[in-house]
Amino acid sequence: AVVINAEYGVVVDKKYGAGGNQQKVVQKNTANLDRETEELKHDVVSKDFSRHLREARTAKGWNQKEMAQKINEKPQVIADYESGRALPNNQIQSKMERILGVHLRGKDAGQALKPRGKKKT
Repeated sequence: AVVINAEYGVVVDKKYGAGGNQQKVVQKNTANLDRETEELKHDVVSKDFSRHLREARTAKGWNQKEMAQKINEKPQVIADYESGRALPNNQIQSKMERILGVHLRGKDAGQALKPRGKKKT
């Protein structure tokens, strides 16, 4: 609707339904919400992985800082993996396995890596 103020010569448009893009909030049952948040947890490395990592690192005679430098990561990353707080990252785990020469995951965990041979031609 258009309102014209004759006294000042001003035209004012009144918009009906303005502010209509309000968020429609769906209310959830709080008990369902509580159950839902408890089930959502991040995967962390297994205790076996942490144990094999610690054993292999100490067998090489390295501390966490030395090992971190060898794989170009921060010492906190090694500490998190050994304590079981780290989120699994295949790239970092592979670097650890290669530098230590030990399988850290899977059915061969704790066993030495087989040396890579030359390709047969």
